[in-house]
Amino acid sequence: MDKFDLSFYKDKKVFVTGHTGFKGSWLCKMLANAGAIVTGYSLNPPTNPSLFKIAGIEQDVHSVIGDIRDYKALKAAFDEAQPEIVLHLAAQPIVRDSYKDPAYTYETNVMGTVNILECVRNSGCVKSFLNVTTDKVYLNKEWAWGYRENEELDGYDPYSNSKSCSELVTHSYKNSFFADGHVAISTARAGNVIGGGDFANDRIIPDCIRAAMKHEDIVVRNPFSTRPYQHVLEPLYAYLMIAAMQYEDGKYAGYYNVGPDDVDCFQTSALVDLFVSKWGDGMKWVDRYDGGPHEANFLKLDCSKLKATFGWKPHWNLDTAIEMVVEWSKCWAEGGDVRACMDREIAAFLQSENV
Repeated sequence: MDKFDLSFYKDKKVFVTGHTGFKGSWLCKMLANAGAIVTGYSLNPPTNPSLFKIAGIEQDVHSVIGDIRDYKALKAAFDEAQPEIVLHLAAQPIVRDSYKDPAYTYETNVMGTVNILECVRNSGCVKSFLNVTTDKVYLNKEWAWGYRENEELDGYDPYSNSKSCSELVTHSYKNSFFADGHVAISTARAGNVIGGGDFANDRIIPDCIRAAMKHEDIVVRNPFSTRPYQHVLEPLYAYLMIAAMQYEDGKYAGYYNVGPDDVDCFQTSALVDLFVSKWGDGMKWVDRYDGGPHEANFLKLDCSKLKATFGWKPHWNLDTAIEMVVEWSKCWAEGGDVRACMDREIAAFLQSENV
């Protein structure tokens, strides 16, 4: 396959959970630009400021504010939307927050998945369902090679483990209720994403941007952890491709890793060095290892399956990704038109040659 064309989504009815979040906002912009009819269901934006608000994403979608744990409210929004395609992103996504409130994390990430799958099961309109999980679903053995889709699932912390459970729930529903293929069901396990408009706590690039805005040193709490970093548009494009391809042909339904090539598995310190060089203004960072709760030191994905199945390759390397983050963040900081900046970025991504 050469390049997947997002025009597939023109006039398609798409239901997105978690649409007010960072990834959800970029996803809604991509879908709206492609001409999709999008209904979003989510809590209010999780941060202030939020990309959803400052980019006016509400004008691109029918936005329903609700809790994924509330099946009755979710089903009402779902039944009104009558979607053909469902993209499930709603989650409590922060590892450290999962230690503070594990019950809420499990309720959201596990029962939220049950609830959206119940909506799919009890509808007659859905043809394609994609559950977005994480690279952290795997039992992490801290080994040097990437995890493949058939490796054991057993996340360590409550966030990672709840997403492993979300995978298992999806597998069970797929086998129990959709074995005849009338709905194509997949999960996508993505590595760490970076991009303009991420204002989350406890994420390295947002921490860098906050420090840059205040003209302070960047505090790095774990400079030696290694992660597969990718621009947010990379996994979103892959999600849209998987959901569309399995919509057309159920043989594409399955479980997919979505991550960068090995060259973009960076130690946190190297990532921050790259950010500092792109931002300029004499920025620097300091090492403040704080012990903190357990987090994996080394984790990467083997994305051979996605490449072999769809001919997929990353569009941007990490150098370009950081450049785009800095460009978007400076546009926002200087009071520029962030919607136009998003549109330019999406267009540049879709037109770029694979790296």
